Amino acid sequence: MRGLDYRWIEALEAVITTGGFERAAQLLFVSQSAVSQRIKQLEKFLTQPVLIREQPPRPTLIGQKLLGFYQRVQLLESDLIPELSNETLPRVQRVSIATNADSLATWLLPALAPVMKSHQVEFNLAVFAEARTLDKLKNGEVVGALSLESKAIVGCDAQYLGRMDYVCVASPKFAQQHFPQGITRDALIRAPAVSFDQYDQLHRDFLQQNFNIPPDAIVHHHVASSEAFVNLALMSCAYCLIPKLQIEKELESGALVDLMPGFFMSFNLYWHHWQLETGLLKKITQAIISHSHVLLPK
Repeated sequence: MRGLDYRWIEALEAVITTGGFERAAQLLFVSQSAVSQRIKQLEKFLTQPVLIREQPPRPTLIGQKLLGFYQRVQLLESDLIPELSNETLPRVQRVSIATNADSLATWLLPALAPVMKSHQVEFNLAVFAEARTLDKLKNGEVVGALSLESKAIVGCDAQYLGRMDYVCVASPKFAQQHFPQGITRDALIRAPAVSFDQYDQLHRDFLQQNFNIPPDAIVHHHVASSEAFVNLALMSCAYCLIPKLQIEKELESGALVDLMPGFFMSFNLYWHHWQLETGLLKKITQAIISHSHVLLPK
């Protein structure tokens, strides 16, 4: 049986990367009809579409899995080809990682910085709520994911990184206005809060587990940025749960106050990645594990 032709997937990647068939053809130095034909051959081989033909084109679920697979193939080639040939110039290696916003805002970039400086690598750091990052690895869209889930999916490893501790904070002005008697159930129902998006379980669990408040009963801003959380709190627009690691300076200066001293919500963080890593991927895993073990409490 004939297997996949990597030129088909290369065409798919080019269309998605450039946003269209014409620019993909220019990137691959072939005609636009050749790009279209390769994708049609891929879809015929799989007996299902790999591309949603809109502007810009988007991959289907199977298309996403193929792109993730092709990314891993390219990384393996980048490690192997220089050993088999006389190539001296390193190739740019593209790596996609699914991360939660809080890790990106605190410790992940410093962990990856040495790899960025020492290798020809192009990172795509895709930000999702913790409950969704592992889905991106399952779909093949990324080669690694930060998740709260301890169980590894088939073909992957899950390695414990450390603990993320969240504290409930607000500006002194907001605290005086909304919580003059401290945190109470009635005050929480009236005070505006902020969370990452509708998939963010952190604030929902905080309200339900500690105060028996349905999350839909409060004013709840959705802001998909960890840095914006801090800004909203500093501007006295809302209270929020933020990693203590991220706001140590603000707490020390008094710009933010801990609304519940001694209380924090903790979550264990895991690095999920494909097994049998070599070369660059192995170095990325080592960098993430070593840096998180220094910075995150156990």
